[in-house]
Amino acid sequence: MLALSVIYEGGSRGQAASIEGVGRQIIRDWVERFNLHGPDGLKTGKATGLEPLLKDEQRTSLAEAVEKGPVPYLDGVVRWRLADLVQWRWQEHRISVSRQTLGRELTAMGYRKLSARPKHHAQDPQAIEEFKKTSQPQWQKSLPEPPEASE
Repeated sequence: MLALSVIYEGGSRGQAASIEGVGRQIIRDWVERFNLHGPDGLKTGKATGLEPLLKDEQRTSLAEAVEKGPVPYLDGVVRWRLADLVQWRWQEHRISVSRQTLGRELTAMGYRKLSARPKHHAQDPQAIEEFKKTSQPQWQKSLPEPPEASE
């Protein structure tokens, strides 16, 4: 407001910029915003950002597809991966999204990535059972202390 008052008193943008410690372009932008919207125009507004790629009905169909799971003979997969869902999204709605974007959407919808614990193909079940057996503890339980004699 101080910079604007300098301008309205007849000062130059350069003087107003030196008082505020900003460039002349910023002073110009402030003057235009003040002229259009008054003092409220000087408040910093929230950036709107990009429009979401997926609309509500498309999010709903995505949630239904995730809940229902893939049909192996139609979709060619037995479980959904992000890459498969990206392909499915393109086939259903002709919307191209990246795996990262689709992953963020699913996370925002409350879904989490689950993966099975890996299992080696040559695991020996007998060796697993033997490994699980525990050895006897090395420590022994102490004997209870005798009661103290009363006098």
